[in-house]
Amino acid sequence: MSESSLPLVTRAASRDSAAIEALLVRHLPGLQGWLRLRMGAALRSRETPEDLVQSVAREVLADLPTFQWRGEAAFRHWLYKMAQHKLVDKARFAGADRRSPARERELPLDASAGAAGLANLLTPSGVVQGEEEVQRIERAFAELPADYQEAISLQRLCGMEYGEIAVRMERSEGAVRNLVHRGLSRLALRLGDLRRAGDA
Repeated sequence: MSESSLPLVTRAASRDSAAIEALLVRHLPGLQGWLRLRMGAALRSRETPEDLVQSVAREVLADLPTFQWRGEAAFRHWLYKMAQHKLVDKARFAGADRRSPARERELPLDASAGAAGLANLLTPSGVVQGEEEVQRIERAFAELPADYQEAISLQRLCGMEYGEIAVRMERSEGAVRNLVHRGLSRLALRLGDLRRAGDA
């Protein structure tokens, strides 16, 4: 994501519909993949990633006029921080809800949308095919330690540079690189196990 979002952000803040559409097209696939990995099974039984993305997008567009541009990294940080707040709010609401968990069910997901959001996570070709593969990725990712999840999602899904992630995670750049490398290795190994188990 080398091209700056500033021109689009500036025009979108003035309610330029073409700029809004272009801004969403640029950032929504990564944002959807990030939400999908971070929402967990409990929230996934009540909400779809697509619904969450739309909700976050509405809040982002409402707050754009007050956003002060400080660079691409700051914009991405702001965007994903809003998504994190949305997840926290939704999880809190789900926890307070009195519905029986026995009545919950896995909501149907758009496999193509889920695959697009996760395309940059593992595959060099940027292709993830099928809902079963998306679910395997979600499961393997959920088993990673939290710091691996954070580093991987920021680097692969948010498109942040290692230095930007280091500042956010309050670690050295080398430590972040190790987290991403080791996390992706663990993820790939676990994904292989899950694929073999599915084929058996």
